[in-house]
Amino acid sequence: MFYLSRLEHTLRVPPDLLSRPIAEAIKGELEKLFLDKVISNLGLCISVYDIRSIEGGFILPSEGAATYTVVFTMIMFRPFVGEIIGAKLKDSDANGLRLSLGFFYDIYVPANLLPQPSRHEPDPRKRGRVTWIWDYDGQDFVIDWQDEIRFQVRNVSYPPIPIEQPKESKPFAPMVITGSLDFDGSGPVSWWTDAVQVE
Repeated sequence: MFYLSRLEHTLRVPPDLLSRPIAEAIKGELEKLFLDKVISNLGLCISVYDIRSIEGGFILPSEGAATYTVVFTMIMFRPFVGEIIGAKLKDSDANGLRLSLGFFYDIYVPANLLPQPSRHEPDPRKRGRVTWIWDYDGQDFVIDWQDEIRFQVRNVSYPPIPIEQPKESKPFAPMVITGSLDFDGSGPVSWWTDAVQVE
């Protein structure tokens, strides 16, 4: 789920930071540039782990900022296909579920990857939201808002950045995880703890 990736980047350090230790100033600038950003095929940048090398320090004509080439290691979030992860329900509609890890929110479980047979009913608390229910041998198991939900990663994709977005479309997500609940042990944790207690 978390990886270390070595990156190289050329950046400018503003003059007001040059009085600080250079490694500290550069780390701060790298964090401004990369934290909470997605790098295609690498994942979501979580933290600067370390700085391996700093070269340069050139001040170009008519500029007060020094330019450095930095090699550094970044902690990245990128789950692998088949990984089991626990998340919370963020939203649900007729198309399926949207899950959250607290720091990453673009996890989708489409209706065809929910346990079968499943159905949805309108949620009286919020318009447009539905409650998904798994019908297992005539017994209803509800996917609710309280429980941790275990899902299996089916796909991690990096959609191309759109040139234009329709006004009413959902915000662009640079990394999207597709999950599945259609295997034993997946879904809300309470489904399985309750089953163990009954046995």
